[in-house]
Amino acid sequence: MSTPWSPEQVLAAAPDAASVAAGRKLSGPASWTETGASASPHALWGLCAGSGKKPYQTVIDLAVLAFKCSCPSRKFPCKHSLGLLLLWSSGNVPDQDAPSAFAAEWLEAREKRAARPAAAAGAAPADPAAAARRTARRGEQVSGGVADLDLWLRDQARTGIAGADHAGYALTEPVAARLVDAQAPGLAGAVRQLSSVAASGDGWPGRLLEDLALLRLLVVAHQRLDSLPADLAATVRTRIGYPVRTEDVLAGTPVRDRWDVLALHDSTEDRLTVRRVHLRGTASGRSVLVLSFGARQQPLDASLVPGTTLDADVHLYPGSAAVRGIVGTRYAEPDMLGDAAGESIADAVARWAGAVAADPWTTEIPVVLDAVTVLPSGGGGTTGWRVVDPSGTTLPVHASSSLWVLLAVAGGHPVTVVGDLEHHTLHARSVRTVDGLVTL
Repeated sequence: MSTPWSPEQVLAAAPDAASVAAGRKLSGPASWTETGASASPHALWGLCAGSGKKPYQTVIDLAVLAFKCSCPSRKFPCKHSLGLLLLWSSGNVPDQDAPSAFAAEWLEAREKRAARPAAAAGAAPADPAAAARRTARRGEQVSGGVADLDLWLRDQARTGIAGADHAGYALTEPVAARLVDAQAPGLAGAVRQLSSVAASGDGWPGRLLEDLALLRLLVVAHQRLDSLPADLAATVRTRIGYPVRTEDVLAGTPVRDRWDVLALHDSTEDRLTVRRVHLRGTASGRSVLVLSFGARQQPLDASLVPGTTLDADVHLYPGSAAVRGIVGTRYAEPDMLGDAAGESIADAVARWAGAVAADPWTTEIPVVLDAVTVLPSGGGGTTGWRVVDPSGTTLPVHASSSLWVLLAVAGGHPVTVVGDLEHHTLHARSVRTVDGLVTL
């Protein structure tokens, strides 16, 4: 068997603090029977006593971190899965040659489901002509929506933006709804964001004009889509909201590396939960963001656990900046996080400049800042915080309550801070010290 996870790695996979507390209560041997762990398949299983006559059957596929439990919880992982992982972490799950019957049934079914898409990957579309017609029809719809947006942008330039800070969503919602109907969700989201910019306080006119100009640039780029370089055209299509199929991304040339999983952050956008996972290649030094999406109550990908290193292929999404990726073939089980260097603030800012030059609509890039010291403000709040690296270069840090955790973990010493760089401001997501990785 491979080495069990540390408790910190287990808790990093929890969906929320309540699940952490509940999982800890179920992490003792008294709660479990028929537990086991196997190397092939790499899995954990066990029966956990519940309120009913029948114990809950809990199975975890450790190879890709998938969960199965007969409890009614809609959280993934549920408290029973977390309890079993913590039990394994403490060394109280015995090794077995093969899974129990209930675990083997689920694991075999997963293996069969995974084989079906691979077998069908090379199959031709059932009706290539119909697929081409659908693509052309969508292109016409999107072009119509973009043309309407162009007229709206011209109206804003003609009539001015005075009063936009009091208009609320009445200013943007009609055109955003039209863009949704035109199957241009990326543009719709950007238009809706304008209302927040207009209500963002002092200096809002300048920020609003900048965003209007970027939208106009995107409109013009879409009008010239066929004449743009391939990478820039892919970027424009992504910003507009054209779908990119996962199988098309996986068909591209991968970057194989040992990828450190350094941060995991969930947020809510347009009624979807978005999970952002930061990866950094130990050999390539490339920082990549892996995104997954789920509607309310739907589980998100939990296979990338902060504090681990994965020997795997990462396939990059098309586009000029190429910072988003998806994990493909995995060549080994995840290892504990090893030593890896980050980057200086100057190098991170230079990467930001390069990303914006390639993709003017870039809003953030993942960064790993090495040997930075956290400098809180003197006012006692969370505004005005900075990080400084050994060269003396500083970078402002976005205000949030997690900064106190960052300060406590750093303890005044240089640390590695993982986060998102946005307009020369750092959004800290995790901090790495000699003692391990802490998610903020």
